[in-house]
Amino acid sequence: MTFATQRSLVPSLGALQAFEAAARLGSFTRAAEELNLTQGAISRQVAALEESLGVTLFERVRQRVTLTPTGQAYAAEIREALSRIASATLSAMAFRGAGGTLALAILPTFGTRWLIPRLPDFFQKHPEVTINFATRIRPFDFREEQLDAAIHFGDPAWPGAVTHRLMGEVIVPVASPGLIASAPIRAPADVLRVPLLQQSTRPRAWANWLELQGLPPGRALMGPSFEQFAMVAQAAVAGLGMAIVPRMLVEEELRTGQLVVPFDRPLDSRQGYWLVYPEEKRERHAVVAFRDWLLAQCGRERDETGPAMG
Repeated sequence: MTFATQRSLVPSLGALQAFEAAARLGSFTRAAEELNLTQGAISRQVAALEESLGVTLFERVRQRVTLTPTGQAYAAEIREALSRIASATLSAMAFRGAGGTLALAILPTFGTRWLIPRLPDFFQKHPEVTINFATRIRPFDFREEQLDAAIHFGDPAWPGAVTHRLMGEVIVPVASPGLIASAPIRAPADVLRVPLLQQSTRPRAWANWLELQGLPPGRALMGPSFEQFAMVAQAAVAGLGMAIVPRMLVEEELRTGQLVVPFDRPLDSRQGYWLVYPEEKRERHAVVAFRDWLLAQCGRERDETGPAMG
């Protein structure tokens, strides 16, 4: 399909915005209020769009409008397309400076507890770069997401992406002082008598730790499950059970005494944290600046904490 043919198939932006607003709000009147137009203008825009497509997008019953099945599918696609246009526009505006923007996916707890406290140093060194954050807890396809890079935990396999190992992690069992005293928990086998808090993206964490201690892993999944480490940590602070977490993500709770490591039985994770980004973005200034800064930060962490972090 030639570019000229593609262009002939693209409706006006005004018609698409009117349709998307009406589809999302379920009302031509509310769409008109949002877009600062008249209800009649929205109706005409949508009618013109339906005529150009040759399909019915809305069922009109008295004063109500309802999307047809075709309208529902088209609305989802147009909403994503308009979002991409807005994102591209923000990026273009950011390039008025020398740095541009970096759309970065981060792991929620790693981002809030490790990365964000260190970012003032990055912005001091690179005030020309703007970082927009999104959270992702599992790998994704860069071709389908408006993201430039991601910090990922796991293995380095990420098709079509450049990968840089940042660090490993040391996993430790933790619990509140109250739970340790009431259980009581004095030896590794004692953990089998309390709920074991689960992190949904690390379903083997407790089983791996128990096996390392020579204990049966049968109770490894006996406890409530949470999606983020921050929630697991808070559940442990509240005394809901015992957690097994990366030590670097609960340093504050350990420092304040909200959590305690009852015995020195750490588990070195077989996986690690990685910075990943698409091959075609390896030369972008914002990507290069963040990559170099982040690798330097992780190198400093290894120097300060020793080989356990790497």
